[in-house]
Amino acid sequence: MQTILGASGQIGRELAVCLNRDFTKDIRLVSRRPQKVNETDTLFQADLLDPEQTRRTVEGSEIVYLTAGLPMDTQLWIVHWPIIMRNVIAACEIHGAKLVYFDNTYMYPQTSEPQYENAPFIPNGGKGQVRAQITTLLLEAMAKGTIDAVICRAPEFYGPGKTQSITNSTILDKLLAGESARVFLRDDVKRSLIYTPDASRAMALIGNTPDAYGQTWHLPCDDNRRTYRELITLAADIFGTQPNYRILKRWQLWLAGRFSLKVRDAAELLPRYESDNIFVSDKFKARFPDFKITAFEEGLETIWQERKQAKEK
Repeated sequence: MQTILGASGQIGRELAVCLNRDFTKDIRLVSRRPQKVNETDTLFQADLLDPEQTRRTVEGSEIVYLTAGLPMDTQLWIVHWPIIMRNVIAACEIHGAKLVYFDNTYMYPQTSEPQYENAPFIPNGGKGQVRAQITTLLLEAMAKGTIDAVICRAPEFYGPGKTQSITNSTILDKLLAGESARVFLRDDVKRSLIYTPDASRAMALIGNTPDAYGQTWHLPCDDNRRTYRELITLAADIFGTQPNYRILKRWQLWLAGRFSLKVRDAAELLPRYESDNIFVSDKFKARFPDFKITAFEEGLETIWQERKQAKEK
């Protein structure tokens, strides 16, 4: 059996589809309010903050995927993420399950330097610090040999369904609604973005590749990186709308943060929007050369078709 912890998010749901299609029908979906993705899925309601509940969710699993997410609340992350990671590591150790951890890049330096799997952890702000902390907890357990695990790391998302990201919420969703997109700080720096179905497909593949364990992998992205100006032009053409947008300056975001906790909590991520973001996934592409990466044109077309079909219903 393969178990997805945090199965209600976009990554978890797409992962369930990939696993069912390519690897196994024996899938357990775990969240506070789990819902079936595939007909044969088993549902398990649990709170990963509870160690006993976490142990029960892992029991009987060969492979466990940690794809859980938390609201963009810095204090919540600082308190809850270490508890979740310790509980999951302990549960996998007790039951001898392999762990596939879906990670992000918040702990990386927010500079234009290319990011490889060995990039140093130099976090900017509380969310980056706690991500560095919990990833280090897992790396230490892996080094001790108490757990067989693999880290799958992804940059910012874009994608269909309920994909949650700054790019989706401030750019793509706005254009789809016929509104002006909003760009943080600059529109002329290159962005590395991963298409959420690609992230889930790649994670399923890594999780079912025995020699991939004990390592960190950057999940694959379209290397034809676009600036937000270029992405907006391309998306507007596909969506059949106008490529209108405005650039939000630091003072505007600071002012908005005085009235919005969500904006205020995103402030520590702002440096990444001031310079090129070069997330390198060459290691994955060399190991899995047959993996088809979704080009921006195809991904945006899928998003558009999904939204159009939803309107027609």
